[in-house]
Amino acid sequence: MFISELIPVKDALKIIDNIEIKLDIERIPLEEAYNRVLAEDIKALLDSPSFDRSAMDGYAVKAEDTFGSSETSPAYLKVVDRIGAGDTSKIVLKQGEAIKIATGAPIPEGANAVVMEEYTYEENNDLEVSKTLFPGENVAPFGEDFKKGDELLKSGEILRPQDIGIITSAGHDTVNVFKKPKIGVITTGNELVMSKSEIKGAKIINSNYYTLKALVESTLAVPEVTHCVDDAQKVKEQIEIFLKSYDAIITTGGTAISKGDVVVDVVDKMGEVLIHGAAIRPGKPFGFGVINETPIFMLSGYPVASMVQFDIFTRNYLLKMQNIHKEFSIIKKTASRKIASTLGRTDYVRAKTEGNLVHPLKIDGSGIIRSMVESDCYILIEENVEGINEGEECDVLLYHSLKV
Repeated sequence: MFISELIPVKDALKIIDNIEIKLDIERIPLEEAYNRVLAEDIKALLDSPSFDRSAMDGYAVKAEDTFGSSETSPAYLKVVDRIGAGDTSKIVLKQGEAIKIATGAPIPEGANAVVMEEYTYEENNDLEVSKTLFPGENVAPFGEDFKKGDELLKSGEILRPQDIGIITSAGHDTVNVFKKPKIGVITTGNELVMSKSEIKGAKIINSNYYTLKALVESTLAVPEVTHCVDDAQKVKEQIEIFLKSYDAIITTGGTAISKGDVVVDVVDKMGEVLIHGAAIRPGKPFGFGVINETPIFMLSGYPVASMVQFDIFTRNYLLKMQNIHKEFSIIKKTASRKIASTLGRTDYVRAKTEGNLVHPLKIDGSGIIRSMVESDCYILIEENVEGINEGEECDVLLYHSLKV
C-alpha cells in the first residue's frame, strides 16, 4: 500500500532512475533516419572521393605549364578534350595540353592541377592561362573526405542532416537506430472537453491532451493520447490497453495528495506506487509507479504543474529510453526582484531572461498557461534555500536547453 508523503525532488529522481530501461534496436532506411539515435558505430565502406577530382569548373593542366603565367604574360595551351560531371577522359595529358573539366569530374591522367575558368580565355581550342598554378591546386585528392574503414560516427549520436550525408557517402543505405519508445498518455477529468463547441456549464477545454502530446514528441518519443472520465474502471481498462504495447504511460489528473483520487488508487491496485507527492512547486501532486515493469508517470491535472512535472521528472526518462543522456544546463543570472520560497521545497519559478538579469513572473498559478508562454526559463530554488533577494545570483534553467 502506498503512503502519501512529500519526498525531495532529488530522491524522487533517484527512484525513477532506478527503474530499468530496456533499449530496443531497429534497422531503418536512411530516408527515415533524421533525428534518430544511432545504435552502431559507422565505418566507411569505401573511399571518398574514390579518385582525384576537380574542385572547380575550369581546365585540368600540368601545373608546370603555367609557371610564370600572369595577365600580361599568359601561358598558351591546347584544349584536347572536355569532361562533364560523371564522365572520364581516356586521354593522357601531355605538356602544353589542357582538358576542360567540370567540378567533381576525375582528374585526367597526366594532369596535376585545375585552373579556374576566370583565369582563362579559350577560342577554337586555344587556351590562354593568366595564373601560375602549383601542383595539386584545385584538386580534391583521393580519400580527402575519408578512407575505407575510417570510423565516422559513434553509437549514441542523434543523427543530423550532415550525419546522414556522410553515412550515405560512406556506402550505407540503412542504419541501426534505437527504437522510439511508444508512450500512452491518458488525460482524466469529468470537466474536460475537446473543443469550445462542447463547453457548457463548468466544462473546460482539455489543453493537457495536446500539450502532453507535444511534450512527448519533443523527446522524440511517439505518443498516443486518449481521455478518460474520472471513473476507476474506465481508467483501469485504458491502462490495461496501453500496458500491452506501450513502453511507458503518462496520466494527468487524479493525483491529489489524499487517498481516494482515481488514478493513484488504480495504479496502486494494479501495481506499485513508488512516489505520491513531491516537495516541488508547482507540481506537488506528482505520482510515479510501476505496473508489470512499465513505468507510470502520474502528473497533475493543472496544465502548468503537469508541464513542470514532465520537464523535471519525465523528460529525461523518455530520452534515456532512446539512449539519449542529457544533463540539464543550469546557468547563473541575477534576480531582478526578491523571490520568496519555503525551506524543504524545491521551487521552479517561471521567469523571463533579459541579458544578465532574470525577471520572475508575477503570474504563477498552476492553471495559468500564459505564464509558461510569457516565460523562457525556470528559476531553480533548491530546498535548502529560503528565497532569493533582489540582485542576488540564482540558478536558471532555460526552456530551450531542455530540447534534444
